[in-house]
Amino acid sequence: MPERERIADTRAHTGEGPLWHPDDRRLYWVDIPAGELYGYDPARDEYELVYETDGVPLGGYTIEEDGALLLFTHGTVSRLEPGDDIAQPVVEIDAETRFNDVIADPEGRVFCGTMPGDDELGDLYRLEPDGTATVVIENIDIPNGMGFSRNLETFYLTESEAHAVYAFDYDRETGALTNRRTFLETGDGDGVPDGMTVDADDYVWSARWDGGRVVRYKPDGRDVDTIDLPARKVASVTFGGPTYEDLYLTTALTDGDRETEGEGAGAVFRVPDVGVSGVPEFRSRIALE
Repeated sequence: MPERERIADTRAHTGEGPLWHPDDRRLYWVDIPAGELYGYDPARDEYELVYETDGVPLGGYTIEEDGALLLFTHGTVSRLEPGDDIAQPVVEIDAETRFNDVIADPEGRVFCGTMPGDDELGDLYRLEPDGTATVVIENIDIPNGMGFSRNLETFYLTESEAHAVYAFDYDRETGALTNRRTFLETGDGDGVPDGMTVDADDYVWSARWDGGRVVRYKPDGRDVDTIDLPARKVASVTFGGPTYEDLYLTTALTDGDRETEGEGAGAVFRVPDVGVSGVPEFRSRIALE
């Protein structure tokens, strides 16, 4: 079992969206319902609360081409400049519910999913650099982790309540998603697929909500490795560090009871030696052109 280091004992309700910022040399992540953004500096082995909304859930964020952070709340997309205390709204999207997970593509667009509401399921939007937004996939029962194959021909999307991760043909020029097929499904007792990332060898890492682990899959969908954590709700996963050789995982403590959810629930973990590295995430270019 690789060594697991608890780098931040935040006891987050829903720790999500870990992302390595190579300019800042820090790991960022959010506690969604608290509207809190955290940053961890491995050089100092310290973390801090970087930003918090005024009680609005913070569903996800991307790194902009110029290094700013692009924050997604409920229909509002805002830019947080380095050193600023207030994020400035740049785009309004007519979404019924809050955003849940987002990812930038190689052309600076952002794919962003919304949570189901009382009378509707979630949707996947594509936000263009000029600020226009289009629904590209409708009726998703909790859209979650996303990623791209190394050749940029495949886009992955997790539908948590369907216990599935799908693969689509991805057109880099237009951002179109076609030819949906099932990449993997989780069975009873295997946990709910949540956040994900794709490593430098083109393998998919899928975090398991209520499964207490992250699972690594070959490009053909066969599982090849598992890392367990002392938390039932492993929410997301990413690679970070100067050479992207550290695996970072966020977890959740939704009911506040570690006796039930695990003694590491709500914390952030680092696994420094998993035998493979990740790659930098793409940067968004919203309202910069």
